[in-house]
Amino acid sequence: MPRKKTEVLVLNPIAAVGLKRLPAERYAVVKESKSPDVILVRSQDMHAMRFAAGLKAVGRAGAGVNNIPVAELSRRGVPVFNAPGANANAVKELVLAGMLIAARNLAPALEFVNKLEGKDLEKKVEEGKKAYAGVELPGHTLGVIGLGKIGSLVADAGIRLGMNVLGHDPEITVDAAWSLPSQVRKSNSVDELLRASHFVTLHVPLADRTRHLVNARNIEQMKQGAVLLNFSREGVVDNEAVLKGLGSHRLKCYVTDFPSAALVGRPGVVALPHLGASTREAEDNCAVMVVDQVREYLEHGSMANAVNFPDAAMVRESPYRLAIANANVPNMLARISHAMGSRKINIHNMLNKSKGEMAYTLVDVDSPVPDAALEDLRAIKGVLAVRYLPVNE
Repeated sequence: MPRKKTEVLVLNPIAAVGLKRLPAERYAVVKESKSPDVILVRSQDMHAMRFAAGLKAVGRAGAGVNNIPVAELSRRGVPVFNAPGANANAVKELVLAGMLIAARNLAPALEFVNKLEGKDLEKKVEEGKKAYAGVELPGHTLGVIGLGKIGSLVADAGIRLGMNVLGHDPEITVDAAWSLPSQVRKSNSVDELLRASHFVTLHVPLADRTRHLVNARNIEQMKQGAVLLNFSREGVVDNEAVLKGLGSHRLKCYVTDFPSAALVGRPGVVALPHLGASTREAEDNCAVMVVDQVREYLEHGSMANAVNFPDAAMVRESPYRLAIANANVPNMLARISHAMGSRKINIHNMLNKSKGEMAYTLVDVDSPVPDAALEDLRAIKGVLAVRYLPVNE
């Protein structure tokens, strides 16, 4: 009997270069399914979706996962993979474009030119252009809030443009800290950074701690005529506070990738239609990265860039592998080992990693694992999902 193909439901257009990495003899890529094994998504809101019991993984071809019910999937033992950094260069370039648009008053200048009529055009241009004189970036201070892959690239670009760069990120990782240019000066708080910067760019995820990170109170602390750029998430900035800051001229310009009814058409607002990752290269990079991660998980149990589970990879030392998603609670490894031992199955190698409330265990054993042993494992309190991954499958 031919082996059943793994069904991959695609909710949004995913770059073909990524989907081609799923061999047709093993995977079926579909646009509709009631019980897919995998879901690949970009921006579609999944919070109202009902998930079949057989769902094994969700892959987000991008970085943010606000459109995915991560907590619900975690309770099912389903990892949610994303592609951090795959679109970092695309966002960095758009941030630089946003700074230049604001510094050189390009948005109102373009609007001025587009409204001109042909008669005496050159005279009108010469008379009107003085209203749009701008500033150059060298010597100005750029504040970067969030120093992950995108923030670090923006900081480096600012230095190369001759800007003084301040950075703030209380949760910076060791890898990010190592990759950060040495010229970036540390700011001890968001407020301190806002007070010192001519340009401020945001690169943080949206969470309870970052909602309205920039608000009415701290906008009033910014330099007169400062420029605020938000290519992070809409809720990180209080839109009403921004409009108030623009009205008082505390802010010269707000450049955002998240247009809203409150912002569109307002003086000083440059609203773009969520273009951050909208380049061919970024879409390809995100698709390839997330597909490779999902496939490695499905075939070998490896975890990389799952937002709700720890990274975990173990070289295969046996054809017979178990991948177990479980709650991060005491005595779990002992119970897993006991379940194996009671079925006379010898453990050859084991890896256990944890991340917050979640844990993940890879087990290589010396003999085939019968269905009864799998049911024993699934019956352990705290075990969320068990997958058997023999190499010949």
